[in-house]
Parts: sequence; structure tokens; C-alpha cells
Amino acid sequence: MTAMSRKVLRESTPPAEGTGKKPSRLRRSWDKYWYAYAMVSPVVLVLGVLIFYPLVRGVVLSLTNATNRNVGNPRFGRPGTYHGVGLKNYTDILSNQDGQFYKVLVRTVIWTGSCVVLHYAIGLALAVMLNREFRGRTVYRVLLILPWAVPAFISAFAWRFLFNQDGGLINTALGWVGVGPVAWLGQSNLILVSVIIVNIWLGVPFMMVALLGGLQSIPLELYEAAEVDGATPWQRFVNVTLPGLRSVSATVILLGTIWTFNMFAVIYLIAGRGNEYAQILVTHSYNLFYNGQLARSAAYGVIILSLLIVFASSYRRMLRKQGEVW
Repeated sequence: MTAMSRKVLRESTPPAEGTGKKPSRLRRSWDKYWYAYAMVSPVVLVLGVLIFYPLVRGVVLSLTNATNRNVGNPRFGRPGTYHGVGLKNYTDILSNQDGQFYKVLVRTVIWTGSCVVLHYAIGLALAVMLNREFRGRTVYRVLLILPWAVPAFISAFAWRFLFNQDGGLINTALGWVGVGPVAWLGQSNLILVSVIIVNIWLGVPFMMVALLGGLQSIPLELYEAAEVDGATPWQRFVNVTLPGLRSVSATVILLGTIWTFNMFAVIYLIAGRGNEYAQILVTHSYNLFYNGQLARSAAYGVIILSLLIVFASSYRRMLRKQGEVW
């Protein structure tokens, strides 16, 4: 028997029972995908430093009575004197001892629901319009994407000027039809309407671009078949367009809800820190931190994260029941 035949026979013959040890799943995965693990490890390290460590630190801080007075300052040799209090911060918040949590939560739900619904409705209408052939379509696409391209703080300052009670362009236009100056940014519920308008203006381009991509992925044969069957434009929209956009819609609605729920910049830049009529959970948490209530602010952050996790899990479960797995 030659050396080559002995090698082939040895490789083709399975090892006898008890003579070889099968490598573990982790080892097999490492042997097969070690290059991918090596490429992903820097990203995992950065995420651990920038996200997971602050998250764990925030959870630990929320279980204490830390304030800006007892947290200490190592630079000046002043040790921290705060201590653990268990779930006291959470029970105080959820029992509404300060009278703020549920009021701010309702305002946050109104803010998030209004923005996401109008983002989707207006974005879908613009996407359907831009999906058709007409003169100047490219120019319209560029103009409608501009709000998304302009930095948010510039847009916010521009809208503050528009909403200004004295000399603002909106009140000037209302004065032409006999309506007196409106305090859009005053201490009333109009400030919530104002920030919703600004956030809709900023968020519609993202919805429009995402839904436009979804529309262009729907086969034209479906529309042609529906038209041959005598379907009206509305029936084609309901029975072809909306089902074809189901996957894209599920993703953008979830992302839009999370982004809007956590939207800090628009509220802070338009309404400021002291206007309670525009405060949502994330800005209220910031105000608590600014006022030195560090542990209470951290507890609000954990509650916000928990609410979003519950929403995302419920939303995903609902989509799975409808056959949309992602």
C-alpha cells in the first residue's frame, strides 16, 4: 500500500469511539469565523466603553441617594457619602410622589404618537407623489430632503424666530387676517404644538426616503394586474401599496417611535429648560440631573429604557403574529 493510499484511508475512516474528542461548538465557531470575530471585536469594545459601561453605571446610580452634594469630588479629596437605597427612587417615581411622572408620561405619549403618525402619513403621501413621473421630480426630491440635511440646531433656531410672539413671521401672517399675536412659545400647551410642528418638519424627510425606497421595490406587475382586474386607484393603494410597504413600515415606525420618544434636542432648543408644558421624560430627566438629583435622574433613564424595551418587544410580537418576522 502506497503512502498516498494510506493517507486517503486514514482521512476517510472515522475515529474509533472513545479515541477522539469532538470540538465544542464555540471552538468550531471560532475556527470558522475567527476573522469575523477579529473585525467585530473593536466595535464591541467601543460599544462596551461608550454604551454598556454608562448603562451599568446609571443602573447602579439609580439604586442610591446620590446628589451633587454627596457624590464627592476626588480631585479635591472629597469622598462621596451617598449610599444605596434599593428601589426607593423607582417606588417614589412610580407612586407619583412628586406629581410629575404620569403627567410627563402622558405628554410624552402625546408627543410621540402625534409625531410618528404625522411623520408616516405625510412621508407616505410625499413618497407616493415622488414615485410618479413628472417634470421637476428631482428638484422636488432635493427640496424635500433639505430639512433632514440641515443641522437640527440651525432648524430649531430658525423655527424659534418664526414662532416669535413679537415680529415672528407666523404671527405677522396671522396679523394680516386679523388674528392677534399668539404666544407660541409661552407657558401654555401651544408650546407642545410648536415643538410637534418642528419635529414633524425635521422627521418627514427620513420617512419619505425610506418609504420611497419601499415603493420602488414593489413589482410593477402587481399594479398592472390590479388595473386589469378593474381596481380603482384607492383599491390599488390599499391592496398593493400598503401590503408591499409592510416590512419597511414596521421598521421605520419602530425607529421613529424610539427616536421621537428620546428626542431631546428639539424640545430643549425650542422650549428651553424651564417650560414645563413641553417637558417629556427625557428632558425631565435632564432637568433633574441639572438640579443635582443624580440618582432620581438615573432612575428616570432606566424607566425610559424599560418602556422602550417593552414597546419594542410587544411591537415585534405583534408583527410576528401578522407574519412579519424581522
